[in-house]
Amino acid sequence: MDAFFASVELLRYPQLKGLPVVIGGGWRKVDEELRAAQGERALRFIPVESFPLLKDYVGRGVITTATYAARQFGVGSAMGMMKAAKLCPQAIVLPVDFSEIRKYSQLFKSTITDIAPLMQDRGVDEVYIDFTEVPGGQREGGRVLARLIQKAIFEKTGLTCSVGVAPNKLLAKMASEFNKPNGISIVYESDLQEKIWPLHVRKINGIGPKAGEKLAKLHIHTIGELAAQDPGWLVDNFGKATGAWMHEAAWGRDDRPVVTESEPVSMSRETTFDRDLHAVRNKAELGAIFTDLCVRLGEDLQRKGYVAKTIGIKLRYDDFKIATRDQTSDSYTDDGATIRRLAGQCLKRVPLEKKLRLLGVRAATLARAGEVPLPDEKKPASPPEGIEANTTDQLF
Repeated sequence: MDAFFASVELLRYPQLKGLPVVIGGGWRKVDEELRAAQGERALRFIPVESFPLLKDYVGRGVITTATYAARQFGVGSAMGMMKAAKLCPQAIVLPVDFSEIRKYSQLFKSTITDIAPLMQDRGVDEVYIDFTEVPGGQREGGRVLARLIQKAIFEKTGLTCSVGVAPNKLLAKMASEFNKPNGISIVYESDLQEKIWPLHVRKINGIGPKAGEKLAKLHIHTIGELAAQDPGWLVDNFGKATGAWMHEAAWGRDDRPVVTESEPVSMSRETTFDRDLHAVRNKAELGAIFTDLCVRLGEDLQRKGYVAKTIGIKLRYDDFKIATRDQTSDSYTDDGATIRRLAGQCLKRVPLEKKLRLLGVRAATLARAGEVPLPDEKKPASPPEGIEANTTDQLF
């Protein structure tokens, strides 16, 4: 989907179309006041000059997405909003409305499966679709069906999407970025040298910042340069599995099928604070945030029909170092209070002397509600000895 979070908001605020808009951060007082002043029915009539601007944003929020008008200034997803304010101070800031996002996500996906049932969910705004057996799926290399899907989604949602059509998921993912917004790109196997090899290695889904940096140090910048390397040399530098995969990816090879059903490995909730908080001096505030995260995680599990046996926490300190701890229970749960209790046990095992930037809670060892495995005969493992760092009265 094209700038999905922003596009959903533009349905609500059509007066902002064509303007630089960023979506990110939580609900602030200014957002509540904006809504309260007009009422839900009159949102489209709020004057443009009434919206909060990025230059006035204070906090550590991260941009979820930005309109294409904002992207022209170098603003993009995952960028800190304070940094983005220096690039595009005149951009309008809107918070993420997850309930609205979920509604439109479900709507565009159901529209697709009405046409092409073999669909793999890749998050709120992205899917893989297998055209192979769909009637007319091969016409014009898949372009006819891609147009039909685009048209159906727009008619149902008012939103646009970009489609990449290729022999496999690896190339289709890259192709979907070629002609945004509202574009269709077809890549055949014979297009590898012309369309794929000139791209930067980071365009391969799976090559992240660290691998990209290491490749750059080895004087490999494009996919074509990667494809030219000996497979053995890649294995020597990146390990057996990663090196072999890099060689296959550079040559456009990917035999992964489109999987219609997959089970999540974990679910999590986390928040970055507007200012650093201390476990003792800001105990009440941290406690409220921590409890809210646990309750919301429980609601996520309930909504998606899962229960969890392992609960973990994630802390990021003011020096950006991260600590994580897990606690495995002898039973499964989707209850916020139980999650809070288990997460609290994890807190006893991390240092809390330094201030915190981020706090997160994670649920793992998932099972479908109603399909819980029989209890293990073995007792759950006790926490490792020698790492308990806190006394009870220090915990928030």
